[in-house]
Amino acid sequence: MKTVSWNVRGLGSPHVVRRVGATLREFSPALIFLIETKLHSSKMERVRRKFGYRNGIDVSSTGRSVGLSLGWKDNVKVSLRSFSTRHIDVLIEADSDGVSWHFTGFYGAPETNNSQASWDFLRSLNDSPHVPWCVLGDFNEILSLEEKQGGLLRSDWQMNNFRNALLDCNLDNLGYRGAWFTWEWGRHASNNIRERLDRGVANQAWWDLLPNFQVDHLPHSISDHCPILLNSTGLSSLPSRIWHFRFEAAWLLERSCEDEFRNLWAAANGPLLEKLAHVGRGLEAWFKRLCKEKKLSVKELQQKLADLNTVPVTEDSLGEILETKLALNFELDREEIYWEQRARANWLKNGDRNTNLFHRYASQRRRRNRVSRLEVQGGGVAEEEDKIQNVAKQYFENLFSSSGSSDPSTILEDIGPSITQGMNEALLKDFWGGWTWSVILSAILAHYR
Repeated sequence: MKTVSWNVRGLGSPHVVRRVGATLREFSPALIFLIETKLHSSKMERVRRKFGYRNGIDVSSTGRSVGLSLGWKDNVKVSLRSFSTRHIDVLIEADSDGVSWHFTGFYGAPETNNSQASWDFLRSLNDSPHVPWCVLGDFNEILSLEEKQGGLLRSDWQMNNFRNALLDCNLDNLGYRGAWFTWEWGRHASNNIRERLDRGVANQAWWDLLPNFQVDHLPHSISDHCPILLNSTGLSSLPSRIWHFRFEAAWLLERSCEDEFRNLWAAANGPLLEKLAHVGRGLEAWFKRLCKEKKLSVKELQQKLADLNTVPVTEDSLGEILETKLALNFELDREEIYWEQRARANWLKNGDRNTNLFHRYASQRRRRNRVSRLEVQGGGVAEEEDKIQNVAKQYFENLFSSSGSSDPSTILEDIGPSITQGMNEALLKDFWGGWTWSVILSAILAHYR
């Protein structure tokens, strides 16, 4: 089952609603948790239904802030436990087989003076510690300074309070794939700030129930928060879309449409109905190729945006990020007429149908081996995929490295010097800024070639 949590920073704009709808259409989550909708519950319900989620719980915004929405597909059973302006707490049953777990959509207080109240409230939700429990949302806090880049340093006591709350609730990080940060502010290198404020955490019972999960930080072109995708089965493949021939209004936006029609009509033979059938099949094939090219373009832009989020912050990189977001929005706008021509029930009906596979993976008897965390030598735990790889690599490097005598004098006696006196004098000279800049520039250019 797929779940998306996203701080959308307001759904009052049709432009933003289309963007959120495009993301939900692409990943087709069975459960969505939207934060800061900034809408009254009645209006949010209409927006949620447009997204294809008839079932849901909507919490009104207070003035022009907050507002929450939890929506789910028909193949998911949800029982409400509690809700407030900062959380929605439910029990989830994936299907009739009875596999259930405790889910909390959480929005931590953005005000520092209210953060402790958020953590105390999170502790109060841990009333059944043996029930599988997963918390997903925007916690508005980081666990360590490694999760922040730019801006003022975070106070230790604030991070400690967050860590202690998770520890008291026996909640562990679920890790992630994608960009390390989930929130960004500032378009210039001088004021750019990046933090990991959004995350998924779960207790050991949930890890045991659904060991093959995967969390992704998705690329996006709206909001200052990225969507968080939790796939409890860990499967990334999506069902292929079934195409049916019909005239699409979006075709008229393509300059090649008229020429394609004329060529197909000129090449057709036989009676009128056969010629129409030939043109119809040809237009269908043409549109498939066209959509594949457009989809590839969107995928390339999304991947480019994801790659740009991993490079060092500079004026050039931030400018390229902005240009990529604008290009991505333009490509998505070209699909608007195509999607508006269809009923919402059609283009959002493909929910997560992997229910049998879901339970097969959830079964302990079919549990696959997976390294989800490693203890770091000297203390600590590595949970992110890249950190796990580094810990394992370092372990085996140390394992197969020589541990003999550290005195190299006997070996060096027969080795002559390679650095001449002139070379040594050159190496000891003060660096000139121009040399440093040329080396850095060469490295940057080599990285993008």
